[in-house]
Amino acid sequence: MVTLADVARHAGVSASTVSYVLSGKRSISTATRERIRRSIEELGYRPHAGARALASSRTNILALMMPIRTDMHVPVLMEIAMAVTTTARAHGYDVLLLTGEEGPEALHRVEGSALADAMIVMDVELEDPRLPHLKAAERPAVLIGLPADTTGLSCVDLDFGAAGAQCVDHLADLGHRQIAVLGEPPAVYARGTGFAERTLVGLRGAAAERSVGLLHRPCDGTYAAVAATVTRIFEERPHTTALVVQNEAAVEPLLALLRQQGRAVPEDVSVVAVCAGQVAAEASVPLTSVGVPAQEMGRLAVERLFAHLDEQEPVGTVLIAPELEARGSTGPAPAGEPERADGGERGRRGHSRR
Repeated sequence: MVTLADVARHAGVSASTVSYVLSGKRSISTATRERIRRSIEELGYRPHAGARALASSRTNILALMMPIRTDMHVPVLMEIAMAVTTTARAHGYDVLLLTGEEGPEALHRVEGSALADAMIVMDVELEDPRLPHLKAAERPAVLIGLPADTTGLSCVDLDFGAAGAQCVDHLADLGHRQIAVLGEPPAVYARGTGFAERTLVGLRGAAAERSVGLLHRPCDGTYAAVAATVTRIFEERPHTTALVVQNEAAVEPLLALLRQQGRAVPEDVSVVAVCAGQVAAEASVPLTSVGVPAQEMGRLAVERLFAHLDEQEPVGTVLIAPELEARGSTGPAPAGEPERADGGERGRRGHSRR
């Protein structure tokens, strides 16, 4: 096992000089520092984690607060977690994963015990109860998500509002006048989860600007829930010609149900999804989609966190611009009598607005 003394002998310096280079406690000339770095690499020296923490007053651990809930799509969460882990390891850090729904209590535990140098927080709500504690904490934190008030916080997320608007604009450009949205499970909206609410704001804003009718229905991801929701949509708005899906678990049940109902995609119904690009590309009908850049979100969160640790960057918000990729699930609206945005046919007399 290679020791610090071995590195010192190989580099031709004292053991204390090697220690100073590792801890950064003293200024060492560039030439000497590079010589020690080469010796460390050639010998394969790995500093003892406990000693390194004592020398630097850091644990070299990041905490990732990622509550696992039954109403959230776990594969996307794990993709973000993997990006956080690999980026942290590239900086010489390990990741402590907190998956419980503890809220502020978990923050107090990490802060009070000095388990980690900094924290990344996911599953962010608009009025998240953890925010006051994050703002008061001594250790830096980055949110993957956007609360209603971002003052004093550092956040990274997809611009979900713009993503929702892109879906509507794409379908409106194809001539669709009645669009329905299969949203996240009801519990996600009940919590005021930021990404779901912001997507809905973007969808509604673009629909109003384009004079397009929009119907939103929360939906669990089971086949039975999707079947009930789609049946209700076509009963309420029989002239619906396009569906936007923001629920990855509902994608395949929806496509299977449309096939069973004899509705061809995209000839009868166009479908757009807000989901991971791989899910859209590998669906039974390749889906036009706005991708959720899980890996980029995780990487950016870690990079910003290290910038905060080194006091190189002020807090603030970074929103990733959405990109819509057209595939085989969207096409021109079916030919027929044009409709109003309120769901009625043009020229139909005596029909009251909804």
